[in-house]
Amino acid sequence: MRLLSYVAVLAALPFLATAEEVGEVGVDWVGNDIVVEAIQDPKVSGVTCHLAYFDRSVIDRLSNGNWFEDPSNSAIECSQTGPITLGDIERGKGGEDVFSEGRSLIFKSLRVKRIYDEQNQVLIYLAHANEITQGSAKMAMSTVPLYTPGQAATPQVAE
Repeated sequence: MRLLSYVAVLAALPFLATAEEVGEVGVDWVGNDIVVEAIQDPKVSGVTCHLAYFDRSVIDRLSNGNWFEDPSNSAIECSQTGPITLGDIERGKGGEDVFSEGRSLIFKSLRVKRIYDEQNQVLIYLAHANEITQGSAKMAMSTVPLYTPGQAATPQVAE
């Protein structure tokens, strides 16, 4: 019965993309790194986003006394990596979460949200921190046009 409850809870969670680490750059002698991950949009085939963020080392955590939190800073760039097919995506102004990764023990996450600008035929990907108590103005944005310049806008829509 308990297993069935866990399965029901997992099925209710939104389907979010998983990230694949594709790069790691050391930035100082104490072991802090910038990590670069590739994220495939689970509902839009043909789009790949690359998310870069700061990963604090153990030495940095010890010296600053903040064990459980990483900075909210991030950068994102998304591009067309194949034929774009729109799945059943959220079309409202609030967009839809594509990816989420914890940046503290429980209170902060780094998220990627997709917003569909239907009028301009553009997908907007917004990377931002989500916090329970204090919001953050740190964000990064990337756009992917759904057309080839000089041609009519005709993205495929999955049935």
